[in-house]
Amino acid sequence: MLTIHEIYLSVQGESTFAGRPCVFVRLTACDLRCVWCDTPYAFTGGSKMSVDDVVAEVRALQCSLVELTGGEPLLQADVIPLTQRLLDEGFEVLVETGGHLPIDQLPKGVHAIMDVKCPGSGEAANMHWPNLEALSSDHEVKFVIADRTDYEYARDLISAHNLGVRAGAVLLSPVHGVQRADEMARWMLDDRLNARLQIQAHKYIWTPETRGV
Repeated sequence: MLTIHEIYLSVQGESTFAGRPCVFVRLTACDLRCVWCDTPYAFTGGSKMSVDDVVAEVRALQCSLVELTGGEPLLQADVIPLTQRLLDEGFEVLVETGGHLPIDQLPKGVHAIMDVKCPGSGEAANMHWPNLEALSSDHEVKFVIADRTDYEYARDLISAHNLGVRAGAVLLSPVHGVQRADEMARWMLDDRLNARLQIQAHKYIWTPETRGV
């Protein structure tokens, strides 16, 4: 069984899939408390659903792209068979995860979008570093940037671990309303950084407070 907070159809706002229609399966609970978290409402609540129930609800929304998010989806063991079922039914499957739990448990073909927590998150010490060795072109790495210190932390890790080559994409996302995107763009250009500037499109299409989008 899974504890599901919500399932809905929207437009993908992040990653290299940004702009595409996507079914979001938001799972309840997270064991991190990032300072800038924009989904604390998913820490609790939700409804129990079987893998079959989730797949049926996703199928009914008639969209080929599905993202499992949270909360932290990898906290729930049945996420793994759920991702396999979705793959078997022909869906493109994304899993957005906080980086503190192993991603090598995910089936081949699942597109992990993995955070590497920067100091400004308050959770950098909880990173599961072997995840960097598990990266492939199927995966994307995301750094959420609150300030210059976070940017330099991300820049140095990208270089030290050759992430621009080893992952399918490296994303730098300024904290909405905190870190100016134009300022961060200049830093990236000055450093010739092999990464992609990511702005959370859904917060511009709707508002940062809007849920279910």
